[in-house]
This record gives sequence, structure tokens and C-alpha cells, in this order.
Amino acid sequence: MRIHPHLYEINTWVWLEQLSARAGRFISLENVPDSEWDRLAELGFDIVWLMGVWQRSSASRRIMMADPANRATYDRVLPGWQDSDIIGSPYAVAQYVPDPRVGTWSSLDSVREKLRARGIALFLDFVGNHTALDAPWTLDHPEFYVQGTQQDFDRDPGCFHHIDTARGPVFIALGRDPYIPPWKDVAQLNYFLPQLRAAQIESLRTISAHCDGVRCDMAMLQLTDIFAKIWGHLLRGAAPPEKEFWAEAHAALPELALLAEAYWGTESRLIDLGFSFVYNKEMYDAVRDVHPQDIQRLLTRDANYQSHLARFLDNHDEQACARVFGKERLSGVGTLIGTLPGMRFYYQGELEGWSEYLPITLRMGVDRPADQVTQAFFEKIIRISNEEVFHQGNWRLLPVAPERDDTSQNLIVYEWRSDKSWKVIAVNLAGYASQGYVHFIDQLFPSPDYVFYDELDGTRYERKGDQLRQAGLFVRREAFQAHLFSITPL
Repeated sequence: MRIHPHLYEINTWVWLEQLSARAGRFISLENVPDSEWDRLAELGFDIVWLMGVWQRSSASRRIMMADPANRATYDRVLPGWQDSDIIGSPYAVAQYVPDPRVGTWSSLDSVREKLRARGIALFLDFVGNHTALDAPWTLDHPEFYVQGTQQDFDRDPGCFHHIDTARGPVFIALGRDPYIPPWKDVAQLNYFLPQLRAAQIESLRTISAHCDGVRCDMAMLQLTDIFAKIWGHLLRGAAPPEKEFWAEAHAALPELALLAEAYWGTESRLIDLGFSFVYNKEMYDAVRDVHPQDIQRLLTRDANYQSHLARFLDNHDEQACARVFGKERLSGVGTLIGTLPGMRFYYQGELEGWSEYLPITLRMGVDRPADQVTQAFFEKIIRISNEEVFHQGNWRLLPVAPERDDTSQNLIVYEWRSDKSWKVIAVNLAGYASQGYVHFIDQLFPSPDYVFYDELDGTRYERKGDQLRQAGLFVRREAFQAHLFSITPL
């Protein structure tokens, strides 16, 4: 896998339904046309994440169907939907076996080999925090879960799943993070229990035999201090484990790449525990909310740390990129996220400019044509950022000095350099024109003249080496626009 890889997330069930509808025949993983894998290779993706391949939960499906809050969303996204269109959440995993609609172990292995032949790694899901309510463990190993007493259940029945067993009633806590109500369709696993941790590592071992990496759902919830803070009141004095679960998992499966969905400033800790990449949600929020100074601050972290961050404008948990940013912001934010160090993370429908968020509990949405402008832009950015300098070169944030006003603080400017190539990216994240002088630290500029060729719009600028060395490069960009310069001596 390359440094600073490109990842493409596929909502597997929805994708297979779309392919089936277009082909007029049933398509599962075993008979996906090779042209689909060829297209992803030609675009330049290093990783395909098949999201949601595991067996779905009947209990989750019933809960999703019964929740009246979901119906308005379903009506908007899939007018005329039927009960059969509701498939339950891919994050309420019944078992770590491929769902029959998706395929089999054999077809999953075949996909992995096809991707590998094209230089692409396969990532799958690992949902460590919880299982479906009807997962076999809830009956076979209820001790694997956080449990309450009859009094806990009576006090707050909405936080527990009641199971009657031969040994009497069991009250399993529903999964949650501390800032939102419990997830109604999942049961909370107990990470203070050594037997559960061992069983989870065996689950990871099973998954790892069929893929190259896993995206770990809500990975920070398994950190010992966070787990204790959320569940300490039900653990009743249980001793915390000596080692972090993720350190044990990484030691057991050192070749398995780990991608963490992570929030709350836990990114560095998870990297230290063995994660190859962690979500950079703080960057997404700063870009979405137009906070250039926060972005500058985030980009001052050292280059090695930056290389572990997964940068995104879209994924299955966020509203659609096209809706959040619109075409007017696409050049700026798309150039920024597509050329920063770290994992460049794209989601199914993002490249096509789909603007409707699709709930992950639906098997399909309305199949809309791609927006040609959006698609052409993303394909250009991915093609450019697949050049060697964006993977093997050195990245550096560049300072921007004011010029006649204070708008220089809106400009994010950085360079990628190698022996063979030099790129400078300048992005205006504000909704008005911004300008300033970019300074190239310790740069010699031995040639008398240089060409700055903007690969975004084809514009060519000539600049004097002496001017660049003494005053810097003057940059002015209109609202939400960017430069992506390829620089060569004249």
C-alpha cells in the first residue's frame, strides 16, 4: 500500500442493487463485472472498502421499520419504498459471515484477488463496540456484554435489552456513546472482560483472512478510560485491563491495516496503539464551517502525524458532499482534501455529485445520473494527486504574509517536493477574494525564471527567481477557489 493512499468506500448492498438494476439481472459479489474493478483501478484508488458485507440483523430491521422518525427520510430518499427495502443497519452485525445477499466467503476472496491483481487492497468492517441484539453471543455468551440488574432495568428500561434465559432474566446494556441516546438495535460488549477481548481478536483473525485491512467502527469507545467513564456504573468494581485492547489486537495481527473511526481528540492515542489511519473529523468540521485558522493550526502538526490522518468530505455518516459544500466551494475544498498528506478518502456517489444522503438501513436509493462538472473535477484531482510527488515527496505548510489587507489568513498554502517534481497548492477557503505573499523558506531559486502552471484551469504564469526569493509569490484567489501549480524552471 502506498504512502498517502486513496480509499474508495462502497455501500456494498446499495451498489449491488444498482448494478443489478442496470444490468437487468441479479448481481452479487461473485459476478460483479470486471469493468467495475477496472474503473476503480484506472481512477487510481489504492484501497476499496466494501462497507456492510456482514450478515444483517433481523432485530435491527424490525426496529428500523417500527421507528416513525425514519419514515419521512425514507419517503424523501426512496419514494414509494416497501418494507422489503428496509434491511437493518450494517453496524448491527449478526455474525461475521457475508450476508447472503452480498455473497459468500468464496466470492469475497475472489473479489480480493481481483483487486490485488489491480494493485488495490480490500478493507472490510470491524464493529468492535457492540453486536446486534440477535447475535448468537447474546444467548450463548451473555457474560460478554455489559449487564444491568433488575433495578437498573426498572429505572431505565430504554437502556437495556431484556433476555429470558434458563438461568433467569438478563439485562444487556444497549450500545452507546456518551453524547447521544442509546442505539436501539445493538448490545454493548464488555471490554473489561478478558474472555470477550480474546473472542474479539479471534473475530478479527477470521476477518483478516479475507482482507487487507479493517475500518474499525467507533474505535475510541474501546479505549480503557473512555469505556470506564461510560460503563463504570454498571461494571461494579471490575478491574480495568492492563493493556489497551487495540494494542493487543495489533500485536496479534500486525500485518492487518487498521483504520479508526475516531473522535474527541483520541487520534494520536490510536495511532500510537497501532492504527495505520484515523478519521480526521476535526479537519472536516473546520472545512465545513469555514474556519481557516483552525485548519492552519491542524496543519502545523508534524508530517508523520499528518500521514496517518484520513481526510474526507463525505462518508456514510455525513451528509452528501454535494449538499454540504455545493459546486461553488468544490474547487477549494476538493483540492485541499485531495492533496493533503494522509489517506484521501472518497465515498460512493461523491465523485458523481449525488446530493441526497442515503440511510444505511435502506437497500437502495434512486439511481441518479452523475453531475458531469463534479465528476470531471474529482477525476482530475484524483489523477493529479496520484502523481509520485504526492506519495513519495516531502510536504510542507508555507507561510502567507498579508498584502494590503488581512485576507491572507484565509489562504492555506503548502508544497510537495521531490527531486523530479514541485507542486504548490493555494486554497482560499473564504467566501470572498483573499490575497497575500507566499514565502518559500530556505529556497534558493537558481533559475532566473520559473513557470507556474495551474493544473486546475490551465493558466500559465511566469515569475522571476529573484522575486520569488526576495518577496515571495503573490497569490490572489476569488471566493472558494484554488491554485494547483506545477512549477518548472523556464
